[in-house]
Amino acid sequence: MVKKHITNTVSQWFGRFANHEFSSGVQSFINHAYVNLLGLDMSEFAPPSTYPTLNKLFTRELKKRRPIDYRHGALISPVDAYVTECGKLEQDKALQIKGMSYSIDDLLTLQYGREAKALYDGSYINFYLSPKDYHRYHMPYKLRIASILHQPGKLYPVNFPSLRRTKELFVENERVILECFTEKNHRIFIVLVGALNVGKMTIAFDHRIKTNADRREPTFYKYDKKPVWLHKGDLLGMFMMGSTVLIFAEPGLMDVRTNDRTHVRFGERVAIINE
Repeated sequence: MVKKHITNTVSQWFGRFANHEFSSGVQSFINHAYVNLLGLDMSEFAPPSTYPTLNKLFTRELKKRRPIDYRHGALISPVDAYVTECGKLEQDKALQIKGMSYSIDDLLTLQYGREAKALYDGSYINFYLSPKDYHRYHMPYKLRIASILHQPGKLYPVNFPSLRRTKELFVENERVILECFTEKNHRIFIVLVGALNVGKMTIAFDHRIKTNADRREPTFYKYDKKPVWLHKGDLLGMFMMGSTVLIFAEPGLMDVRTNDRTHVRFGERVAIINE
């Protein structure tokens, strides 16, 4: 059982504030202050004053359709984010930031111990969403979701200073781990990492998964009776605040076509799937 950490408590407190619906005038002031403070580009979204809570502003829906790279083999960015690290795994080691590595065995936990070994020497991409980014995440490729593990944990910040300061941050933090397969049965893992403040992550097709809740035991969900297929660009869920999405692919499957310290947008090609 994972013990509740102070970061979880702080995030729950902030979550209550962000979900509170103030009077229209006060809420409009809060929303505009947030937009101005962080310099949000609202050109693809509804006006700030139309969101009834700060959390609704965080999780705002695109009002303009994004162009999506539907070319064969194109794996798209699932989010608007900075690529903090990307490239090849060194056996089981991935970088959270240059000079700081962690083991995917620890990240994926014993639940996926055998599956993690199948990823050794494969490829990965880390996507960091800042508080001003669009907070929804989408499918990067047409994939079958075979199972999901919700692993409770801490909610340390995931910004650049924290990545440099906190060892094995992704392993320490709460996360939702999705085991996925391509149409040719090649394995891809998508890992959603929680962060300080609201700390909640949702899965669009399964509302049983509730993060930063009082339940502290890992929970495993298997989708073998009725296959769950999501297409490239489909909504997968949303962060209630900025956080991180990690993608891992088995050796030879994903040819990364982006660089670290690059800002990418949902819908852009960031890799090629070789099948």
